Amino acid sequence: MSRILIAEDDIHIASFVGKGLRAAGYTTEHVADGETALMMARGGGFDMVVLDIGLPAMDGFTVLRQLRGEGVSTPVVVLTARDSVRDTVAGLEGGANDYMTKPFQFAELLARVRLRLQDDIAGSADNSLTSGDLRLDLRSRRVHVGESVVDLTAREFALLETFLRHPDQVLSREQILGQVWGYDFDPASNVVDVYVRALRAKIGAERVETVRGMGYRVR
Repeated sequence: MSRILIAEDDIHIASFVGKGLRAAGYTTEHVADGETALMMARGGGFDMVVLDIGLPAMDGFTVLRQLRGEGVSTPVVVLTARDSVRDTVAGLEGGANDYMTKPFQFAELLARVRLRLQDDIAGSADNSLTSGDLRLDLRSRRVHVGESVVDLTAREFALLETFLRHPDQVLSREQILGQVWGYDFDPASNVVDVYVRALRAKIGAERVETVRGMGYRVR
């Protein structure tokens, strides 16, 4: 049974999330400030942290940055009332595995929790994903193409991670939107195509194949 630390200072949100996660079969523990969250998360014993950004004593960005700086790789799903692109990117580049903008539907949070716990189990033996001479380091969040290190934006990194977690599988635009953007975009949007082009420009156009009428896959 997975143990999840809920770091949230709003007692109503914490109660709502905790009750739902326990009903789904998880064990939870709640803390209401950043310093306690950091102490408990760095101590181990948790399979995931659901982390609010606006915590007292120490904000969630600082908690996350310190955890990753100390090599703590426990999956973190960030909860934030801040919906700006800057805050989202700061969370992802700071080491968050996923994020939810308040207000949110519990069903979506539960789906993200389950997905990230599955990812952690699948990647626990090796903190990297590879395809040929392409390697994505999940801990340092660096991408290596042969002997070179390629700089990706947070969204490009998430897109490449999604491809590498589904080797040889054709992913539709809708599947990619769900994994990388969390259904925040209209399925008719061309945002996936735009980011695939940007990713190809950095890692090589031949590495991401277009399967006409179906989607994309890494080869």
